[in-house]
Amino acid sequence: MGEVRLQKVIAAGGVASRREAERMITAGRVSVNGRVVRIQGVRVDPDRDEIRVDGKPVSVDRKPLYLMLNKPRLVVATASDPEGRTTVFDILKGQASSRGRNRVFHVGRLDYASEGLLLLTNDGGLADALMHPSSRVPRVYQVRVQGVPSPAELTRLHRGVELEDGPARVKKIHMLKENRSSTWVELIVEEGRNRLVRRLFTALGYPVVRLVRVGYGGVRLGDLPRGKSRKLMPGEVSTLKKWSKKKRCSEPS
Repeated sequence: MGEVRLQKVIAAGGVASRREAERMITAGRVSVNGRVVRIQGVRVDPDRDEIRVDGKPVSVDRKPLYLMLNKPRLVVATASDPEGRTTVFDILKGQASSRGRNRVFHVGRLDYASEGLLLLTNDGGLADALMHPSSRVPRVYQVRVQGVPSPAELTRLHRGVELEDGPARVKKIHMLKENRSSTWVELIVEEGRNRLVRRLFTALGYPVVRLVRVGYGGVRLGDLPRGKSRKLMPGEVSTLKKWSKKKRCSEPS
């Protein structure tokens, strides 16, 4: 395998995403050949060096796993919940878990009240690339809002809206269906800020009634039933990995 960055090995071992691995290194939780490493960017050879996180060896000899889950509403995308709510790992059961050899981590935010496409993988490098702000990975949502926004208001979302954490905009937006009291729209955003879509519509005075993510990084939810999961097809994995290549090309050597 040759020498690679330490955080990449930790991610490849399914311990954490690359960004989480960097935080582990800074915190002194990682050792190489018995010595604690706190410096970012250290290169190691996973075939020769002994790498441990919290004293446990890291192995990169794992089969990559790429899953799609149609997350229902009122399910949290975390490993555990102090309030005892259902988690995505309760739904996945034995197919994948939040720890151990079958550990996966979810890609991107999808809050408790939202539903739809959630990607999960043990490929930490890919997860990091898909979530990294510089990648600008498209997320596609179908949203039902109270009221009927005008074409001018939808255009305003495209041009940009000032939020409490800075300006935000949608890349594309169009109306799907409208009635007297609510409207369905489909939109694309290229960032994963917390509750971004809900906050954009709230800023215009149209609260979100329902939010469904139907696409992420070129992969679509399709007709996967709510609460069900499946492995990604090879073509879908290749589509996602293009974003990983894009991120590498944008990084300084």
